Amino acid sequence: MKPLNTNANKHTFSSIFIKFAVCFLLLGLAYRLFSSSSVQFSPVVVTTGTAFYEEKALPPNPPVSSSTDLLRENPTSKNERCNVFVGNWVRDRTGPFYTNATCSSIEDHQNCMRNGRPDTDYVYWRWKPRDCNLPRFDPKRFLNMMRGKSLAFIGDSIMRNHVQSLLCILSQVEQAVATYHDEQYKSRRWVFPSHRLTLSVVWSPFLTKASVYEDLNGISSGIIQLHLDDLDATWTDQYKNFDYVVIAGGKWFLKSAIYYENNTIVGCHNCQGKNITQLGFYHAYRKALNSTLKFITSSKHKAFTFFRTTTPDHFENGEWNTGGYCNRTRPFREGEIDINDMDGMMRNIELEEFERAAAIGSEKDLTLKLFDTTSISLLRPDGHPGVYRQFHPYSRKDKHLKLQNDCLHWCLPGPIDYWNDLMMEIFVNG
Repeated sequence: MKPLNTNANKHTFSSIFIKFAVCFLLLGLAYRLFSSSSVQFSPVVVTTGTAFYEEKALPPNPPVSSSTDLLRENPTSKNERCNVFVGNWVRDRTGPFYTNATCSSIEDHQNCMRNGRPDTDYVYWRWKPRDCNLPRFDPKRFLNMMRGKSLAFIGDSIMRNHVQSLLCILSQVEQAVATYHDEQYKSRRWVFPSHRLTLSVVWSPFLTKASVYEDLNGISSGIIQLHLDDLDATWTDQYKNFDYVVIAGGKWFLKSAIYYENNTIVGCHNCQGKNITQLGFYHAYRKALNSTLKFITSSKHKAFTFFRTTTPDHFENGEWNTGGYCNRTRPFREGEIDINDMDGMMRNIELEEFERAAAIGSEKDLTLKLFDTTSISLLRPDGHPGVYRQFHPYSRKDKHLKLQNDCLHWCLPGPIDYWNDLMMEIFVNG
């Protein structure tokens, strides 16, 4: 009998064993991929390019839960610190939380969709910080976090704009019940009954005591009398009732005014023809913010306070009353636009006064947070109502009537919705 070739048999056996092992591993891997619930493929594609998103109709509202696609992105965490106020606007097919059809809290001048704005591209962007991801605002989680609390927004019409945005988003979980308004509906209050959350907007455009002689259209019949060291009791008398506060100054300081300290005239801004020292509005702005922050840091009541920075406008070729307009349809990229001198100076004053107050607050165990929305706002010239602050402006019978543009406030839905994402991130991670 011919002896067996043992080397050949060993080689054949090894080859068969290797092939069997490889097949087994491939089958196991395929089974794991198709059966595991931890592997998900998101249909949402977000790009940072400038290609036009063709779809015009707004998509359905995303589900109100923490399982939306944007929340599945890597959020910021306590171990992933970054400046959430520096970044870019990136494409987002998800669209807004709400539309003018699903929210009844939008004021006419910000209701761009109802007023006939023809493009909808401005709602398909979201804010993306440069060095981290920002979770999408979760209204259910927010309401649970704020259960039994009181949140107040103190300032001018930009604050009212922000409150409308927050009301619209929260309405996806619970409708707010209006419980108070002043005569002109500038200061208002709502309650979310199931969560016992009180939400207020307090009209105080200067934060300090002021006598203003303007009608609802902004037409002045006299120069403003502004007390720089005497705060507006409209908000200070209520301050002790608020657990959380968002507060800011703003563009009202550009108006002509006579300035008082200790009930004595110390100067003015743009008061030609009067024998008063021209101090300029920068002086008044610093004094008013200093008085405001001194009140907050010296108060026995320690509210969690957001101090919001200035909101740039986007008027081009004029101002609101001299034919200025804003008809851009895309965000700027970071570095494409510089803040103008006036807004830059206002922001510098804000940062200096905030740093001074924060140092004092830290010694008193006071939570004082900078809400630096200047850059996120500067990059969105496309998000304003423009002529669509009016209902179908181009269908008017009087074709010679001059249309007024609003290039300061924000369309709803619109870019200001993402201020809520930033606010919640600070609530959660500081």
